[in-house]
Amino acid sequence: MKQKILIVGLGLIGGSIAMNVSKKEDVFIIGMDGDDETLNMALKQGVIDQASFHFEEAAQEADICILATPISITIDYIHRLESMDLKKPLLVTDVSSVKNQVLEAANRLSHPFLSFVGGHPMAGSHKHGYTAAKPHLFENAIYVLTPSVHADEKEADVIKELLSETKARFVTFTTKEHDEMTAVISHFPHLIASSLVHQAKEWEGTHPYIKQMAAGGFKDITRIASSNPKLWQDIFFQNKTLLISMLDDWIGEMERIRTYLSQGEKEKTYKYLSDAKLYRDGLPTKDKGAIPSFYDIYVDIHDQPGAIRDVIGILAEEAISIKNIQILEIREGITGVLRISFATSAEQWKSKEILDHYQYEVMIQQ
Repeated sequence: MKQKILIVGLGLIGGSIAMNVSKKEDVFIIGMDGDDETLNMALKQGVIDQASFHFEEAAQEADICILATPISITIDYIHRLESMDLKKPLLVTDVSSVKNQVLEAANRLSHPFLSFVGGHPMAGSHKHGYTAAKPHLFENAIYVLTPSVHADEKEADVIKELLSETKARFVTFTTKEHDEMTAVISHFPHLIASSLVHQAKEWEGTHPYIKQMAAGGFKDITRIASSNPKLWQDIFFQNKTLLISMLDDWIGEMERIRTYLSQGEKEKTYKYLSDAKLYRDGLPTKDKGAIPSFYDIYVDIHDQPGAIRDVIGILAEEAISIKNIQILEIREGITGVLRISFATSAEQWKSKEILDHYQYEVMIQQ
């Protein structure tokens, strides 16, 4: 008998999870989403076996329920589960990037058939919705589990097995550990990225050409500011206490640098930058983290008509999917650099091998 899996929310994360779970032969997937077009697309693609519009009915059928919804909505669903007339055990998990209030609601559950294991796949995209979902989204990414008081290692293992096709790396943290770490390396950087964009927007009044200049490094460090504003509003307010504390720390950091500059402290400024470089260079290069990353190659190209088209055409003939293309530098009469981004390391290295064959100068930054 097939295990029935209810996935509520078929956006970027829920859709990507469904694409992986559907690879298993012993599951029957019930999908829920507020968008009819999304449900129809998932049905046509065979990602879900059945569409449902009634949470209570679907939950009573299911063996496992995955809540892939915004945090506040996830909490509402947990509250609704408590009052359901369940006839069999239901294991519930979520994908929320802030766990404190989710686990508080889960820990208050008293229904004898309910168990809850918090989950957070730490991978994503600046795009959102089902059309952005990809089966390889979580490959090599950290997937955090935060079991509630109503679950143990056995329930966590069930979730790991269900999501085994994601090829994610599962780790278990407490709610406090999870929320503090994600605030540092995901939530706060998003806030800073948005503030940098606002600063550039303000300066555009003085320098109208600034938008054309805002490429390269600026676009890299502010890319996450293009993510779903409604989702991030929810995240910020769910984790606001930690973010306010980190804002205070950040302001202190900026005051320190301001002092260095105003007092001409060149050695201290150098050490500050050097320490940051040392720590940054020590970060893992192959693993996916909380902020989505790409796998890049750098290709030298000449300033001549069709140069970019030739490179892209070669990769297209090999059916390699390109996620992003950026011209880092190309001026009249000289060689420029084309940065091409891929979703996986395998595509990155295959592209280098192909372009090497065509005598292109290709580099992968380790």
